[in-house]
Amino acid sequence: MPMDNVLRELAQALGADFYGVADLSPARETIRAQGGPGVADYLRSVSIGVALMNAVVDPIVNQDDRPAIQNYRHHGYDVVNLRLDQIVSRLSSSLQREGHRALPIPASGMVNSELLQGAFSHKLGAHLAGLGWIGKSCLLITPEAGPRVRWATILTDAPLPPTGEPLEQRCGDCRQCVEICPVQAFTGRPFREEEPRSARYDAHRCQSYLNERQKGTGFAVCGLCLYICPHGRKDEAVG
Repeated sequence: MPMDNVLRELAQALGADFYGVADLSPARETIRAQGGPGVADYLRSVSIGVALMNAVVDPIVNQDDRPAIQNYRHHGYDVVNLRLDQIVSRLSSSLQREGHRALPIPASGMVNSELLQGAFSHKLGAHLAGLGWIGKSCLLITPEAGPRVRWATILTDAPLPPTGEPLEQRCGDCRQCVEICPVQAFTGRPFREEEPRSARYDAHRCQSYLNERQKGTGFAVCGLCLYICPHGRKDEAVG
């Protein structure tokens, strides 16, 4: 069985809802600028996604509901991140046994405190793999679950076939994620590859708000931009 099929089946058996492979060569310089030459040296990325439970996400519309916020933090981050990290660890070991280099990138982990970024953009990898598009919230929007997905990535030199082409954005005139943000962290500009993230998103404004939430509720989470997206809620037309 081809290695790609082996990885896909193993990922699904371990609980992954999304699997995709991207050719990273078109974004090599962007990847190098974020993660350095060691990260940019890999030719492929394998994106693994786990869909969040709607019953966990929907109640967070009430940001004063402490049990809902606690449950969202626990199941939407802690539990799902651990699942993702275990899946990419297992898949990375499989690739290494076949003689390939494989670097698992954790689901969550900041390496640049100034830019508030990790070593590699999971959203970029999933976008290049054809799993979704970058929305006005700077989240990866999937056709199946909207932004209600968390991601982890494997960087590898294995010659895996890419699973798709980057999807064109389907947000249209919708600005619900922009308007619901408590601190107006989003400009509403559509994603453009040539523009820096700061053209669309003020990460420091968002982080400052989360820090305040941590002091007030004990949990540094918000999630309103993820909650409101019609592509995830499936109950509203997208304009």
